[in-house]
Amino acid sequence: MKRLRVAAVQMAFAPTIGGNLGKIRAAIAEAARRKADAVLFPECATTGYSCDFRSLRPGEVRDALAAIGEVAHHHAINVLLGTPLFAGKKLHNALVVIDRKGRPVHAYAKCQLTDLDRRVFSPGDAVALFRIDGVPATAIVCHERRYPELVRLGVMAGARICFHPNAGLDTLAVSKTKRGGCDGMDVRAFENAIYYVFANSVGPQGGGRWSAGDSKIVGPDRSRLALADNATESVIVADLDLSKATGKYAREGLDHPRFLAPHWKRMVADVRRRASGSLARFGLR
Repeated sequence: MKRLRVAAVQMAFAPTIGGNLGKIRAAIAEAARRKADAVLFPECATTGYSCDFRSLRPGEVRDALAAIGEVAHHHAINVLLGTPLFAGKKLHNALVVIDRKGRPVHAYAKCQLTDLDRRVFSPGDAVALFRIDGVPATAIVCHERRYPELVRLGVMAGARICFHPNAGLDTLAVSKTKRGGCDGMDVRAFENAIYYVFANSVGPQGGGRWSAGDSKIVGPDRSRLALADNATESVIVADLDLSKATGKYAREGLDHPRFLAPHWKRMVADVRRRASGSLARFGLR
């Protein structure tokens, strides 16, 4: 493919799964109306991030994923959904990728957790690697923006887009400092020569916490192709010229310095192998 049209949803969480599913359905319909090929939702979009995760049951998650799969199929659009996800009895903070036919094709669990995450979530043990309409992509979740190796390894393995679901959880004073998209995340696009798609929650998150919004789509040259505001729900859309997403710097990093080259290549092989088993690990196959 030469081009891919992507959407990122900026979302104010509802207090219930049913309320969030209503927002997700509406946003998928809007992205499809604007002819997006894929749409990204924030971290824990099915439940919101202020959910009582300890009371969450696997059946609730399965039902939510099935409902969203039906909507994806109806609109023939790829959906990348932040959601809690069970692997056996362990709960993970995950991203599930659903294809145009409504089928899960990949699941990635956040592996670098915050102190708040650790109260309820188990860390993942993989690097995200999947395809959107044949285009290789990777993903990180929220706090993982601080761990550039997670993106670099995915790009070394072939990814040309990084999807980043987020749920801001700051004091209002800190949240205000993040306004205008000037948060440093754009560097992940530049240092890897890829596109970067960021979908954040917005507004009050409960417990005196806030999310700054600023959902955005960034080009390999750090240009902002689309930028949401800091106060309202929205769906932003941009066309990605995939000829510009070369992964050049990550690919060159595979060969130099030479003493590291064999180690990088073994790690990339492990990334690919581990990613191929993601659905089975979460009982989604």
